[in-house]
Amino acid sequence: MNEKTLRRLEYDKIKETLKGYAISYMGKKHVEHMIPMTSGKILRKKLDETAEAKSLLQYGASVPIPSLEGIENILTLLGTGYVFSEKDFSHIHQFLTSCAQLMKYMAAKSDVAPRVSTYAASMYTMNKLKSEIEQSIHHGQVIDTASKDLMKVRKRISVMEERLKSKLDSLISKYRSILQENVISTRNGRYVIPIKKEYRKQVTGRVLDESASGQTVYMEPNEISNLQFEITALKAEEEQEVTKVLIRLSALAEESAHELQVNVETVGTYDFLFAKAKYALAIAASNVEINEEGIIELHEAKHPLLGKQMIPLNFQIGYKYKSLIITGPNTGGKTLTLKTVGLLTAMVQSGLLVPVQEGSKFSIFSNIAVDIGDGQSIEHALSTFSAHVHNVIDILKITDRSTLVLIDEMASGTDPGEGVGLSVAILEELHRRKATVVVTTHFNEIKNFAAVTPGFENARMEFDTETLQPLYRLRIGEAGQSYAFSIALKLGIPSEIIQRSREITTSGFSPDILQKNCTNETSESNSKNVSAQSESQLNEDKEVHEEPSDNRRASSETVKAFELGDCVYVSYLGRTGIVFQKEDSKGNVGVMIQKQKYKINKKRLVLQIESKDLYPEDYDLDIVFETKENRKKRKLMNRKYVEGLSIDTKREE
Repeated sequence: MNEKTLRRLEYDKIKETLKGYAISYMGKKHVEHMIPMTSGKILRKKLDETAEAKSLLQYGASVPIPSLEGIENILTLLGTGYVFSEKDFSHIHQFLTSCAQLMKYMAAKSDVAPRVSTYAASMYTMNKLKSEIEQSIHHGQVIDTASKDLMKVRKRISVMEERLKSKLDSLISKYRSILQENVISTRNGRYVIPIKKEYRKQVTGRVLDESASGQTVYMEPNEISNLQFEITALKAEEEQEVTKVLIRLSALAEESAHELQVNVETVGTYDFLFAKAKYALAIAASNVEINEEGIIELHEAKHPLLGKQMIPLNFQIGYKYKSLIITGPNTGGKTLTLKTVGLLTAMVQSGLLVPVQEGSKFSIFSNIAVDIGDGQSIEHALSTFSAHVHNVIDILKITDRSTLVLIDEMASGTDPGEGVGLSVAILEELHRRKATVVVTTHFNEIKNFAAVTPGFENARMEFDTETLQPLYRLRIGEAGQSYAFSIALKLGIPSEIIQRSREITTSGFSPDILQKNCTNETSESNSKNVSAQSESQLNEDKEVHEEPSDNRRASSETVKAFELGDCVYVSYLGRTGIVFQKEDSKGNVGVMIQKQKYKINKKRLVLQIESKDLYPEDYDLDIVFETKENRKKRKLMNRKYVEGLSIDTKREE
C-alpha cells in the first residue's frame, strides 16, 4: 500500500509504539518491515496466532523470549573465518540455553496454543556446541581443562609465579632501608620495587620508570629479571593454547551456522508475535472476522492512539450500500471516523488485533486511498482545492472494487456549485468501479444525492443543540447538518435573521426571495405598487416614442431617489432586483438581478421595499453585492499594499 496513505492514517505511529514492545533486534526488524497484507489465508493465520499469544499473556504466562544480545554480530561473522572471543561464546551459550527453555515452554503449551507452539518445533538444541562451550569457557574465560596443553602451561606459570613472589618478598626485606615505600608494583607487566633515587646504584638491575617528582625510581632487580622473562614466554604460550581452544569452538559454531540462523529467525518471529500480543492487551484489542466483499462492521471501535478518550464508534458499510456520506458539525468527529476506519483496516491487514468488540468485521482491500487533511504543499503553493484534486487524481489511478476510499471534506476549497457537481461526478465514478467509499461533507446537495441514489447512504455525527457540544456518535441512515443556525441562535443572533438565513439556504439568494419578502411585508404596500407598476409601464411605452416633457421631468425629480439595498421592481423584465449603485447623471440606477448587475433608467423601476426595512442597521451590503473572494481582497487592500492583487468586476449590462 502507498506509504503516503499509511502515514496520513498515522500507521507509522502504531509501528513505533509496537516496536517498543519487542525486546530483540530481530523482533524490532519485523516491526519495521511490517506492512498490510492482502492474502486472506495468511491474514487469518496471523490474526489467530496473535489472539493465541494474547491469551497466553492474559492468563499470566511469562514467555521466555531470548534477548539475542550479541548474536547479530556473531551471525554476521559466521563463515568469514573469524575466531570468536570468550565473550562471543558466552552470548552463544546463553542464547542456546534460552532457546532450550523456549522450546520446553512451547511444548507444554501445544494444547492451549497449537498455532503459536508450532514455531518452536523447527528450532535446534545444538547440544554438542552448547556442551563444548560449557567444558571450555566459564565466567567469560577459557578454563584450564579446555585442553591438556593449556593445563600444562598454566601449571608451569603457576610454579614460576610462586618462585617470583618468594623472590620479591626477599628483595623487599633486603632493600627495606632504601625503599621509598614498602610495596611491589608493576610497570609494563613486569614487577618492580620503588627505590629512593639517591640509592639507585645500590640495586643491580634496570630502571623501568620514575615518579613525577623524580624522587623515586622503579627498578627491576636482576634477581627477578630472568624469572619474569620466563613467565612472559609461558604466558605467550598460554595465549596460543587459548586461541587453539577458541579456534576449535569457532569451527563448531561454523558447523552450526544454519541451525543458529533458524533459531534466531524463530526467536525474532516469537518476539514480533508477542510484541503484537502485548500491544493488543495494552489497547484492549480483539480478534475480528475478515472478508473480501467490502463489508466493514465495527462495534464499539476506538482509535488506538486515543484509547479511552474516544467515544466508541459503531460503523457499517458493504451490505446494502458501498458508499457512505457522513455529515455533521466541525470538530464533531467526522474526520476521526475516517481515520479510525482506515487505520484499523490497515492494522487488521497487518495481523494486528484492534480495539473493537468481538464480532466486528473487516474487509481485505488491495489499496486504501485517502484524501484526509488539506494535504497542501507549501513548496509548490498549491491551493486547498488543487491539493484535493491532486489527491483525487491519485485515488482514481488505483481505485477498483478492492479499494477503500476515504475522502475528507468533499467539495471544499472551491465554488460550492462547481465543487458539488465535481464531487457527485467523482462519487458516481467510484461507485461505478465498485469501490468501498466513505466521505465527509457539509453540502446539502451531496447529502441529497446520496439520499436518492442506490448504493449510497447518509450518516451524521450527533450534536447536542442544547449544550452546543458534539456527541461524537455516528448515526447511519440520517443526513446531518452543520448546526450553524442552532449555534448562532444560542449565541444571540436574532431569530428573524436566522429565519432569513434558513430561507436563503433552502432556496438560494435571489431577487425572487426578496420579492417574496417584499410581498409579505404589507398588503397595503403591494396595492400601491400595482398602481405604480401600471403607471410605470405606460411611461415605458411612451419612452420609446418621445422624451419626457419638462413638467413630467420636474414631477420626476420630486420623487425620492433610490437608496442602496432598496428592493425594486423592473417592469419591462418582470423581475425584482436590489439597488447596488445610486442614480448617475443620466438617471440610470445600478440594479442586481439574480447575481447579474444592470444599469436601468430610474423610470423603469418601482420601489418595492426600502433598504431600511430589509436589512438590520449597519448591515454590510457588500455581503449581498460582492463575491466572497472580492470581499477578502478588499479587506486586505484596506490594510496594506499587495503587489499584483486586483479585484475583478463583471461589466454591467
